[in-house]
Amino acid sequence: MKETLARNIGRYRKERGFTQEELAQKLGLSFQAVSKWENAQSMPDIALLPALSQTLQVSIEKLLGYLSYDKPVTVYEEKYRTPEYIWGTEPNEACFRVLQLMPPTRHVKLLDIGCGEGKDAVFFARNGYDVTAFDITDAGIEKTKRLAEQAGVNVNVLKADVLDFRLDSHFDVLFSSGVLHYIKPELRDEIFGNYKRFTRPNGLHVLNAFVHKPFIAPPPENETNAYLWRSGELPGHYEDWYLYESSEVVFDCNSSGVPHQHAMTKLIARNMAV
Repeated sequence: MKETLARNIGRYRKERGFTQEELAQKLGLSFQAVSKWENAQSMPDIALLPALSQTLQVSIEKLLGYLSYDKPVTVYEEKYRTPEYIWGTEPNEACFRVLQLMPPTRHVKLLDIGCGEGKDAVFFARNGYDVTAFDITDAGIEKTKRLAEQAGVNVNVLKADVLDFRLDSHFDVLFSSGVLHYIKPELRDEIFGNYKRFTRPNGLHVLNAFVHKPFIAPPPENETNAYLWRSGELPGHYEDWYLYESSEVVFDCNSSGVPHQHAMTKLIARNMAV
């Protein structure tokens, strides 16, 4: 818990635009105290948590690393409650590129970022990958577990918010489809720095992100916590990796029952570090 709290204090302090000294002044402390918190050398006194929470504009539960929401943070919490798998159970075509570029001829650890109902995570597990997957929706997590059980495979599924989740162990493959637009622009450098730092040498990132195009209308869901990427922004995080693919596509969608279009960047990159 100490390391999680340390990381979160630093993260939310920076989000609010405070220096360590400014945060300390608001709490009536020395900046050395805040520095020790963020370096996990000490923890705030429990009596300080309400003031710290109010100053950083984040709940105590979230500071401590627990998810707690008064209302769903995505429209898919409700959509996933249907017995049907709204995205189907066939894997994304990008899954086959993972099989091609890093087949599980050895122990390969794979992380599915925002697994939804689990179709891709279960596909990877069926093919021999050691799969961890997370999603923010309880309904999606339950569907992922159910699909894995039906397939007779193990997927380590956990509940996490893509805004808060950070890697602290290494993976060979990071996979994500239709999720990265929930990452606020100001957090992308830090989050992708973490993803890259905890990817093993020769590891893969297979990702896509919705991008803004002035000729495409906003999607009917109109999610207030969605932030489209700019063209070229996603590959810009991988200038020091080898790019197998960096392309943009426009495609039709009917996920909400209203026909519409999306523009998407697709990226496949390999960590060439030795």
